[in-house]
Amino acid sequence: MAQIRIARRVLTECIAAMAFPILLLSILVAPVSAPVVAETDRSRARWCGVETMPLKPSDHSWAQWVAPRLRSRSMWRTDLPVFVTVVLLSALSLLVAFFGFIGAAALVFSPVFWLFGIAAQVGPFTPESVGETLLAMPAGIVLGAVTTTVLTGTSFLRDLLLRTFSRSRDPDLLAKLEELRTSRASLTAAFEFERQRIERDLHDGAQQELVAVVMRLGMLEATATAAAADQERIVRLARQAQAHAERALERLRDTVRDIHPRELSDLGLIAAVRELAARSPLRVELTSTGDDAQLSSPTATAVYFTVSEALTNISKHAGVGNARIDLRCATTDVHVRVHDDGVGGARIDTGSGLAGLRERMRSVGGNLEILSPPGGGTLVMASAPSQPPW
Repeated sequence: MAQIRIARRVLTECIAAMAFPILLLSILVAPVSAPVVAETDRSRARWCGVETMPLKPSDHSWAQWVAPRLRSRSMWRTDLPVFVTVVLLSALSLLVAFFGFIGAAALVFSPVFWLFGIAAQVGPFTPESVGETLLAMPAGIVLGAVTTTVLTGTSFLRDLLLRTFSRSRDPDLLAKLEELRTSRASLTAAFEFERQRIERDLHDGAQQELVAVVMRLGMLEATATAAAADQERIVRLARQAQAHAERALERLRDTVRDIHPRELSDLGLIAAVRELAARSPLRVELTSTGDDAQLSSPTATAVYFTVSEALTNISKHAGVGNARIDLRCATTDVHVRVHDDGVGGARIDTGSGLAGLRERMRSVGGNLEILSPPGGGTLVMASAPSQPPW
């Protein structure tokens, strides 16, 4: 395995040496060429056994990826230094590989050249006899080994500089990658929690009511068959079945609304929040400003469910009957604050509804914060850009 990796390093350095003229031409179109060369060098490092993370998404073309990359600080902090390093080390590899391997080949095959009357000159050395050509053969082998060692060292130097620029010059990129890993794990847990909630609501709500409807209809049929004259009992059972069916329908509507409310799609965020406040058992004071026409569907959905979860928590845990909502929509972003004067002490625990909402806000480029001192009420604050960064 070690021999294979060394062979790969020598091969990649030879390829870099041959590609040096192209790299020189790419300087004319820098910094556009810098992300492409840097990403290619990251691929080279992975092929040589170094753990590096590709930055270009597999479903993006080079043009789709390079264009936004040019506007990021990461290009100047990481890609451009790596580009300069690649050009300089490729020039070094070209010199070492050209003179080293050609000189080694000339020394190793010096006796063959002598047979054809050619004295192969390598540097200051020129053989003047058959004995000298034979002595040149082991020197050529040593020169080839030294060349291979220097090229391998150059490859390791590439890896060192690549890691140095990626770690010390681009901490914001690494922080975002770590945040992405954490957010992905949290979203997975939040989605699982939401699936369990929907299953529980359907099982304990609509399903129980529908079971009761089936039972009442069975009793109604039995009563109608056994005693056709017992009209009063038949009417009572029919009314009970109807009441259970209506409750089942209402619970199904609530469950569907909790998945995605129709008001949000048809009327927009402000109207959907107003409808949410009207359905709440709390006395809600709603203040809304701005226009929600510029909000993307993912952003509006994340803000809506943040308000919904906040009102639900107030009605269950705050110990008060009123709440205040301040919703501000702009062309570039949206801000919402939900406040109550209850007992406070709310926290964003892992696996809780608020934790899932925070990750949902982060998924659209926003954030969610909670101020909830014990006895001082709770303030839920959420903000997000109108259009997600993706």
